[in-house]
Amino acid sequence: MKEPYHVYQRRMDAFAKLSTKQKQTAGKLSNYRLITFLLGFTTAVFLYLSVSHALGIVAGVLTLTGFIYLAQKHHRVREQQQYTEALKELNARGSKRLQGEWVQFEDKGEEFEDKTHPYALDLDLLGQASLFQWFSSAHTPIGRNILSARLKDPDKSREKILLRQEAIAELGKSLGWRQRFEAEGMIRAKEFQVVELFLEWAKDRDSAYLRPILKLAVTLVPMITCILSILYLGWKAVPWQVPTILLVGQFLFLQVDKTERGKKLSLVYKHEAGLKTYAKLLYYIEKKEFQAPKLKELQQRLRDSEGKPACEQIKRLSRIVERISNRDNAMFIFLNILLLWDYHCLIALEQWKSKSGDLLKTWLEVIGEFEELASLANIAFENPEWAWPNIEDHVLPSPEDGESRNEALGTRGLTASQLGHPLLTRQRVTNDFTLREPSGIALITGSNMSGKSTFLRTVGCNLLLAYLGAPVCAKSFSCSIFSLWTCMRVNDNLEQSISSFYAEILRIKQIVEAAKEEEAVFFLLDEIFKGTNSQDRHQGAKALITQLQKEGAMGLVSTHDLELGELEKTSQGTIKNYHFREYYENKEIIFDYKLRAGLSTTRNALYLIRLAGIDV
Repeated sequence: MKEPYHVYQRRMDAFAKLSTKQKQTAGKLSNYRLITFLLGFTTAVFLYLSVSHALGIVAGVLTLTGFIYLAQKHHRVREQQQYTEALKELNARGSKRLQGEWVQFEDKGEEFEDKTHPYALDLDLLGQASLFQWFSSAHTPIGRNILSARLKDPDKSREKILLRQEAIAELGKSLGWRQRFEAEGMIRAKEFQVVELFLEWAKDRDSAYLRPILKLAVTLVPMITCILSILYLGWKAVPWQVPTILLVGQFLFLQVDKTERGKKLSLVYKHEAGLKTYAKLLYYIEKKEFQAPKLKELQQRLRDSEGKPACEQIKRLSRIVERISNRDNAMFIFLNILLLWDYHCLIALEQWKSKSGDLLKTWLEVIGEFEELASLANIAFENPEWAWPNIEDHVLPSPEDGESRNEALGTRGLTASQLGHPLLTRQRVTNDFTLREPSGIALITGSNMSGKSTFLRTVGCNLLLAYLGAPVCAKSFSCSIFSLWTCMRVNDNLEQSISSFYAEILRIKQIVEAAKEEEAVFFLLDEIFKGTNSQDRHQGAKALITQLQKEGAMGLVSTHDLELGELEKTSQGTIKNYHFREYYENKEIIFDYKLRAGLSTTRNALYLIRLAGIDV
């Protein structure tokens, strides 16, 4: 087993022991609280009734103070235990990833699935047994959004990819920091609210609450009301009508825009738990000393207009929201009338928005960017033997240079040794593979279940990981930057009355158009035109491959149609044949999943048909 597995096991055991100690401490504190309450207040009542009122009151105050102290300490220990349990779970998740048990993880990113995406469905980006489920450590809504968006649209700039490689490599070595950072989000994962409305609120302005006259009024009037109320209650120094009239006036003032004001306060209050977590996450980012330029650049965004740290501004907003939480108190209505509490809260919120509201989205996006990079860093830490891909630099000629695109990009392609599928762990078989111009298309033949489709996904997934800036499942890997397209899993659409064959035609059309319009297209086609007769399938596939080659596209095509192998000769070697094969032992079919040059020479369809109980 890899060394990362043993690291996870050691950390998991350590956190398990710490959690046990914290649980025992919490239990003792709970008992101390009960003893303090029963013994202390019993003593206080006895002293008050039998000895001295003053001693009874003092004993009661001391008991209350001790009880509150123990309650707060118990709460802190329980929070620490929850944090420790989260860290233990993160190490357990790392162990499961290395053992191939990550398909049990709950977060699959299913809500981000897009069946119309150029490659998301075919390469298992999202959903059950997906890349997202495998390595995601994003828990905030915006972090999960950024991660899913990056999977669908990675950077296509060599400079940006190299910067991401540095960032991911550094985070990969910072296991402790990554786990502490993730644990904060993991604890509150189910309490996060959708942020879109919150971000809209932060940008919205209501200048009425920033008027100095309003702030002066809601400060002075309640102060005067309180003073007059005390004068009446204590010394009858003023008529009762005076504070009563003021209180009625304040009550009526609270009725102005009451519904709209309540909506604003409720919207912000929903994010109380999230704000506390965002503040902690920002604190972790701000206090860490990073070396990678990408991480430093993200860190530098965490300042307001006055240069103050973002985490302090989020904490300030969190404290305001805590004041709003008093609205749930049964006594709040009286407090609100007396102090005009709603107005004070809204004034504080508007002041915060005027200073930091426009930056809130940026700050949350930085958190999300770190979650996305930290997710990919899981791959780097857990697979130290994987290769950091070499991203090749190809400069396209301008139209007036008179040089053709194919001539300028004559070295495009990919070269890999011991290339394997990143989602396969125990059953992974690796292959060496090179696809370089002028040999721009690989035709993959082989029997059923021999590994053709898996190999196409292997190439596609590793190209995607390379563009994300992550290590790839290979000993060495070098590639050009392409626009990735696939046509592998195509289903009918009953709602739109589209058959699977026609759906396949529509996807092929998109790929052909992309090859005509885009600079560099890399395609993965699995058993194309399988929904029609063999003659039309052969002619259609031959025409499609020829056209894609003519447009300068590169890629892989898997097929059972061995006659397509003639294209290697007719294309003067620009199309290459490869195959997978099987063999039999003791009347059992065995696949080795090794890629070999040339056309397939084996078949197993009749054998599989017989296994189904059909006499042939």
